[in-house]
Amino acid sequence: MLIVYIVLALVVIFLFWMVFGFNHLVRLTQRAKEAWADIDVQLKRRYDLIPNLVQTVKGYAAHERGVFESVTQARSAAIGAQGLAQKGQAENMLSQTLGKLFAVAEAYPDLKANQNFLELQRELEDTEDKIQAARRFYNTNVRDLNTSIQSFPGTIIASMFHFSAMEFFQLESGDAAAREPVKVQF
Repeated sequence: MLIVYIVLALVVIFLFWMVFGFNHLVRLTQRAKEAWADIDVQLKRRYDLIPNLVQTVKGYAAHERGVFESVTQARSAAIGAQGLAQKGQAENMLSQTLGKLFAVAEAYPDLKANQNFLELQRELEDTEDKIQAARRFYNTNVRDLNTSIQSFPGTIIASMFHFSAMEFFQLESGDAAAREPVKVQF
């Protein structure tokens, strides 16, 4: 009878361990998804600011059509990007084209003094900072999830319940300057 109780106790302990491990992986997965949602919110805010910024600069530098078109195309590509790698490339391209837009704005002193432009500049700078913070938060959560999935005994539970590692959100460019937020200071 003692053997039956020992086996039963081991089965109960094993089940509790499985439930705890499963719930831990679910919690980490949900945190990573929530962190991605934070990035997505900030990217949408950035996308919403860009047309206003382009229109403001257009009022002062209407002959810079190529720059405006490249910013618009980069924004559309970033909005439509699928997957983290493609999203990272699109965001990198958008940052580069925004840099060109600000370079154009640099040549127009009246524009740099325009209150609307200054407010948009401040909002974009704030958004860039929030994107960087959200990216770090997301990557931290993904690291924790991936570590749990790849560590013993989490790897057993992860394979049993089909949990998979998530990708980090990184810029594709190896250029260190492209990894910095867009500088919008004048």
